[in-house]
Amino acid sequence: MKRKIIISAFSNLYTDQRIEKVCKTLHENDYDIELIGNDWNGAEEMARPYPFVRIFLISKSLKTAYFEFNWQLYRLLKQKADNNTVLYANDLDALLPNYLISKKLNIPLIFDSHEIFSEMPAIQGKMSQKLWRFLEKKLVPNVRFMITASGSYANWFSKKYEVSPVVLQNAPRKISFNIEIPENNPKILLYQGAINPFRGIDKAILAMHHLENVIFKIAGDGPRKKEYEELVIRENLQRKVQFLGKLHPDDLRKITLVADCGMSIEENGGESYFYSLPNKVLDCIQARVPLIMADLPEMKNVKNQFDVGEIIEDHHPENIAAAITKVLNRGRNNYLSELSKASDILCWEREEIKLLNVVENALRF
Repeated sequence: MKRKIIISAFSNLYTDQRIEKVCKTLHENDYDIELIGNDWNGAEEMARPYPFVRIFLISKSLKTAYFEFNWQLYRLLKQKADNNTVLYANDLDALLPNYLISKKLNIPLIFDSHEIFSEMPAIQGKMSQKLWRFLEKKLVPNVRFMITASGSYANWFSKKYEVSPVVLQNAPRKISFNIEIPENNPKILLYQGAINPFRGIDKAILAMHHLENVIFKIAGDGPRKKEYEELVIRENLQRKVQFLGKLHPDDLRKITLVADCGMSIEENGGESYFYSLPNKVLDCIQARVPLIMADLPEMKNVKNQFDVGEIIEDHHPENIAAAITKVLNRGRNNYLSELSKASDILCWEREEIKLLNVVENALRF
């Protein structure tokens, strides 16, 4: 009998590219999968070639939404899982119900930690951080099959909990790059991702004072969007900064392909950010777009392997502008060879092999 894999996440699923790639790989390899998310931050219409459900949440605050989702997820898993099921939990905020059901039915559980959830900037110093740390400490050491998104994350979990996660980078699928690089006027600087604190977005906005003939496009949504929109108005930068809103991954890829410079200048907002390899770095590489990056371990590691952009000196707007200027002056064509080399290595086609190995090991549980 074909084993069923139930994949769950605290996510509305619409823009979560990692989960989409995982599900597509498993589906295309003839696994019987079902995906569970929720409607937090909306439930845009979407179509997938496998069944999915989004749990309706009545909570108005994120704090209560986590509790509600975990309770509802536990009840749903209890209905759907049986002795022929493999559970796949994405991140710590979906782990507890999966862990409890896996113990109850004695079935395998795969834990995919996209980040170090307990060390995220949004919960630093809050009571909720203590709760997540407690949950992490109780559950993670007992998880047999674990995946995480960067080598630095894997080292962190290994040292803290004596586990051995498989590193599954959130690289995009290979694209057939046959476009003519556009001669943009003005040049396009692109940020893509959540508009959260510690992403360097506000500093990049201020850097626009030091740049001419450049437009800064911000693709995404998040809790700091309104604050940054007000910053643009206050600094009189409306002609230099555009907010594109939350885009479907297909639409975002089209915009990325025509950018002149991407950016991933996360600040050290805690260990989850410090050790991250952001999706946007790998997305830009696959689109053959050079980028400015933060002076953080995983991004420096990419830069040391492939000359795909510039590392910023620090987060002062003048130094961010200097790095952008260096990339733009050198030109996208002159990064193309190194970007192409990196795109052949840092792609989902290489990563998914590791995913399938983890699933096969879990099936032998």
